[in-house]
Amino acid sequence: MKAHDEADRTSFSWRRVWGLFAVHRRRVVVVLSTVFVGAILGVINPLLIQQVFDRALFPPGDGGPDVALLVTLTAVMLVVTVVSGLLGIAQTVATNRLGQRVLRDLRDRVYSHLQSLSLSFFATARTGDLQSRIANDVGGVQTAVSSTLSSILSNAVTFVAAVVVMVALSVPLTLIALATVPLFVVATRKVGQRRRTLTGASQAAVADMNVLTQETLSVSGFTLARLFGRQRREIERFARANRELSDVAARQQVIGQAFFTVVGTFLGATPVIVYLVAGLLIDGGTAITAGTIVAFTTLQTRLFFPVARMLETFVELQSSQAMFERIFEYLDVEADITERPDPVVLTRGDGDGRLTFTNVSFAYPSGTQDDAPAALEDVSFAAKPGQLIAFVGPSGAGKSTILSLVPRLYDVTEGCIEIDGVDVRDLSFTSLADLIGLVTQESYLFADTLRANIAYSRPDASDADIEKAARAAAIHDRIMEFDDGYDTVVGERGFRLSGGERQRITIARVLLHDPRILVLDEATSALDSASERRIQQALGELLSGRTTLAVAHRLSTIQAADVIHVIEAGRIVESGTHDGLLAQDGAYRALYHEQFGDGQIETRCADGVVYNDGRCAPYTDSSGSARIRHLHRAHA
Repeated sequence: MKAHDEADRTSFSWRRVWGLFAVHRRRVVVVLSTVFVGAILGVINPLLIQQVFDRALFPPGDGGPDVALLVTLTAVMLVVTVVSGLLGIAQTVATNRLGQRVLRDLRDRVYSHLQSLSLSFFATARTGDLQSRIANDVGGVQTAVSSTLSSILSNAVTFVAAVVVMVALSVPLTLIALATVPLFVVATRKVGQRRRTLTGASQAAVADMNVLTQETLSVSGFTLARLFGRQRREIERFARANRELSDVAARQQVIGQAFFTVVGTFLGATPVIVYLVAGLLIDGGTAITAGTIVAFTTLQTRLFFPVARMLETFVELQSSQAMFERIFEYLDVEADITERPDPVVLTRGDGDGRLTFTNVSFAYPSGTQDDAPAALEDVSFAAKPGQLIAFVGPSGAGKSTILSLVPRLYDVTEGCIEIDGVDVRDLSFTSLADLIGLVTQESYLFADTLRANIAYSRPDASDADIEKAARAAAIHDRIMEFDDGYDTVVGERGFRLSGGERQRITIARVLLHDPRILVLDEATSALDSASERRIQQALGELLSGRTTLAVAHRLSTIQAADVIHVIEAGRIVESGTHDGLLAQDGAYRALYHEQFGDGQIETRCADGVVYNDGRCAPYTDSSGSARIRHLHRAHA
């Protein structure tokens, strides 16, 4: 991320921000129209004030006020005020609706783009930072998006109209008033630069705070801190992050207040200068009426307030730029796994699920592809429908990597992977999702009902289909023990369930999906021996006709595999059946003896487990249960 951060910042432009409004042209026209008319109405009343003083209150001659004219002028002023107010409401409504739609589109774009990225991006990104950019950064540019356009146009038109009228009233006074404008610009440029820096620091501090709270206040994070007695440490970490955020926020407030103090000083001092200059001009023989002076000082508000507003808008834009840069940084991350323009579409009814790896090599991204260490090298094998292909080997050998390449969680560096003769890179994403079901060793559940979690893979599934999948995964009976049955809410990440129960729910989810290719990455690692056997018996029926890949550390779970591939250092070093590999004096036999020592290993039979001496022990008898517990301890 940091590598192209600088490039992303230099690619920022306000033209790009303006592009966010392109799809809302009609609303933009409505906003601009109301803004323009409102700005013109804003300079009418100062002109009417001049007429009120010079012609209605103090008309030429010795007569008294012209009441009829006074009533007419004040009535017009009242109408203009009311119309301006109503137009201001309409402008606010139109501006905010436009701004909210632009923000909605921006949030959608960021979230959709993140969904298009590969697993390698999320392997290095922080969840709290992602949440901060979608929520806080996008929300932080709301002012710039919703009011900047209308503010710039409104104040620009008001400024120009005020200058024109002021020149008509008095050129010398206008020159005096305009002479102070450059001072505004100099002051606000410095304030804006400082405020922009502080805004970027503030958003980064908010992101760090979100990351910290997301990690430590989750169920898993809280439990870990409690178990290791690290609550005090986490409280101190939070206090440091909170202190940093508070310090940045305080400096932002000081900078903002300094800006408004400068603006207020100029707005208060300029009328005093006008009164002094007007008096000197009158004393020198220049004809300036009282109405002109009152109208001029009233117009000064229409002159300096728009200038102040535009300068404030400039400061807001400077501050928003830091947040836009953070947003565009994610939007500019290129997806390294993309769908072809005209992808091949396969459904469950097409083909039979043949899977082929041909000379596959892969390296996880690490800076550049060239310096990334190889995770797989020249891996080739084939898996036919109805076959169970197992992968064993030491941790870090590349077993899970092989499985992750099948659904294109990553793309191969060299070689190809084919399903029914079609390269997976040529298949549509929908086809891959339909054809492949993956059960990982991390069983992730949403904070929703058991029914919703199982049906996530097929939202239109009937209750009968959901129950059938749950029975196949040996979890139905446990679900029915809850008071709410399938409507039981499992809590964050399914924390109300045990590890084995969560894993069986995820297995049920994949079985409901009914894929042609089933990928099991330590799918039963969190199960006790009895639950594991029940699931294996259920899977034994469901695997018929499917292509199945499985990774397992417990060799007892993959003895019946049609082919076992032994992986070491990213390469297949041995392949064969369980009996065939045991007969060889190789890596598999070494793993076998490392796990079981005396060679006593359980296998499946009709009644329960078979020992290497040929005896079959049912699950239910006392001696069989004792053996199961003994073997479970050996596995652990």
